Amino acid sequence: MNKENILFSIIGLLLGFIVGFFFANTINQRYAQAPASASSSSASLPVDQHATDSNLGGMPNPMGDVMAAIQKARNEPDNFEAQMEAAELYAQIRRYDQAIEFLERARKIRPDDYKALVRLGDFNFDAGRYEIAERWYSEALKKNPDDVNVRTDLGLTFFFRTPPDIDRAIAEFRRSLERDPNHEPTLQNLAIALLRKGETAEAQKTIERLEQVNPQNQALPSLKERVRASQEGK
Repeated sequence: MNKENILFSIIGLLLGFIVGFFFANTINQRYAQAPASASSSSASLPVDQHATDSNLGGMPNPMGDVMAAIQKARNEPDNFEAQMEAAELYAQIRRYDQAIEFLERARKIRPDDYKALVRLGDFNFDAGRYEIAERWYSEALKKNPDDVNVRTDLGLTFFFRTPPDIDRAIAEFRRSLERDPNHEPTLQNLAIALLRKGETAEAQKTIERLEQVNPQNQALPSLKERVRASQEGK
């Protein structure tokens, strides 16, 4: 083996080690921080319905099991469940490009699968690609227009994009509430969107409905304070 080949072999080994270390370190950090992430909430921002389930805590060897699941998906390209599992695992460590890659593989196997459509919306949403998420959520809603969670997340794609389309977000939230008037996250999101638009009276009515549904909702104090500040002209 000449010097150039030896050098390239060493570089390849180093890159493999670095990539493997990064992946393992990311998984371990996610595993350690999962309880804190699951318990956190924000009273000042809308809430989405698609938080990725973190089931790494149930694995005796999180890193090994994750790597095995991902390798299985690569080795069995026609295995729909394996592609979906790999996508979920990558999403848990916020590697959304890889998660979406496996979802697209899953879609080639089952083009009409509803969950795959929704998760394409979810992972693009989490990656901040709100216009793309809108497209996938819209496709999903063609199959199931009564899915309140998906429609509310569709509304959030309009809320968070730049520039935001608050009117369209409000319209989607209202459509969700037509199907489930007591849907707590949608009521909270609608109140926030109405406050953003400056419709304080409507926001207050929505907050009152939210309080009736769940008096312990953690966003209520912040929302009420924002209404008071708006009424006082602050």
